[in-house]
Amino acid sequence: MDLEASPGIHISSVIVSALPAQSADVQRALAELPGVEVHTVAADGRMIVSIESVGDDVTLSHFETIRQLPGVLAASLVYHQYETDPDEEA
Repeated sequence: MDLEASPGIHISSVIVSALPAQSADVQRALAELPGVEVHTVAADGRMIVSIESVGDDVTLSHFETIRQLPGVLAASLVYHQYETDPDEEA
């Protein structure tokens, strides 16, 4: 992908369900993925996570990585948006 020709950014939101006993481990693993941020963690292991990337292939790769992390029961993509100019506010 030519980043000069495609300055936009993909922003996705994912709900992750993890085993409560492994929630902290999952949260640490998510923090290691570039562009991935954990916003909220519930006591039952559910997490609200965002993915920001320069390409939908990176988003998909991160999503698949998240789904396969030890302790993750499920991951659901709930939102995706492509911003052509993320620095410009509407």
